[in-house]
Amino acid sequence: MAQTIRAEMVASVHSVLSDVGDEVVIGDTLVILESMKMEIPVLAEQAGVVSEISVAVGDVVREGDVIAIVI
Repeated sequence: MAQTIRAEMVASVHSVLSDVGDEVVIGDTLVILESMKMEIPVLAEQAGVVSEISVAVGDVVREGDVIAIVI
């Protein structure tokens, strides 16, 4: 089953640590967001393969925006 990973708040994308095709396990950091000078890791909640990364460094995400999909 695919897991759609969404932003939980307004933030800027500080770094992207995973690429499409990467195998991930639960707890792997996919992206790091920055909000109010705090870094917020975005973690895989299931094991699988990253099928989509929807953000790039410098992008601003809003609550509910898709960050990545893991299948």
